Amino acid sequence: MIAFQQKILNLIKCFRRQWPLFSNSERTTVCGADCMLMALQLSMDEVNKQHHGDFTVSLSDVLKTWKYLLHDKLGLSYENMKEPENYVDLKRTYHAFLARSNMLDLIEICQKCYSLGLVSDDESIAPVQLLEFISGIMTVQENNGSVPSTPSTPVNRQGQENLKVTILAKKCVCSYLSLLVNSKDDLALAHILNVPDRGLGREAFTNLKHASQKRKMSIFLMATSFIRTVELGGRGCASSLFDPLKVHVKGLSNFVNFIDKLQEIVGEILNPRIAGGRILSTVKMHLIKGRSNGDPFCQAVEEVVQDLDLKIKNIIDSQHEVLTASTTGVSPTR
Repeated sequence: MIAFQQKILNLIKCFRRQWPLFSNSERTTVCGADCMLMALQLSMDEVNKQHHGDFTVSLSDVLKTWKYLLHDKLGLSYENMKEPENYVDLKRTYHAFLARSNMLDLIEICQKCYSLGLVSDDESIAPVQLLEFISGIMTVQENNGSVPSTPSTPVNRQGQENLKVTILAKKCVCSYLSLLVNSKDDLALAHILNVPDRGLGREAFTNLKHASQKRKMSIFLMATSFIRTVELGGRGCASSLFDPLKVHVKGLSNFVNFIDKLQEIVGEILNPRIAGGRILSTVKMHLIKGRSNGDPFCQAVEEVVQDLDLKIKNIIDSQHEVLTASTTGVSPTR
């Protein structure tokens, strides 16, 4: 399992090094398995609205379509599966969503690496292996046998809860970083729009999404445009497009101004090591503000930030070694 995960990481590193071969923008971000599923669900909502006038979609339909989409994209047999309703529209909407969000999913990155000959045979990943990895059904095996299941105990349950909190904390911190790099990343925005609580629930996100589609811009740019208009013209700004958003002024202003604060750090601090640490520290304080010191989420955020800070410093050190031997510069985004 660890060796397989390392292969995935190596493919992503390959994408980072050779990004001009994959995308027109160095701000392109990677859409992992969980984000792929979320992108599919949002795409299904959109297609359902077009065909049935309703944005809702059942979880069972999402999972069935998810399974079919993965087999289709990986070139695996799906003869025994029923093609989802409006599948052609769903697939087109899914890829259009990723393109608007300036993202590539794992399957696209892997296939592009192979087609360009950027990975060796030893690093190659079979489609069925990638399917299992993305689907989350890959099993851990030791000594050619399955690891026996462990009975559920209070200690195990506590460990599982701690793991969930850690995953949530990492997703929140990384989503802030991702949105800072790629302002078109609507999935990152969806994760953190209401973290910490800004009173921006499902209704606010839906209203933003609809308005952004009408304006043909990213959700973050839509939120920024709305807040700038309010700041210049007050709450009575004329555009009827903004009407559903007016009840969310306070929360959206808090969100947009915080991202502005992070962007100011990038612009003002030239030393990337210091800037990286300052950004992480600012995000950490923002996430734990108002929480007690004993809150598991606070502890998880602290650990995640420490880990990311160390990784950023290691990346900068490795880049510095390359730059000392080359005249090629590295942009602040990288």
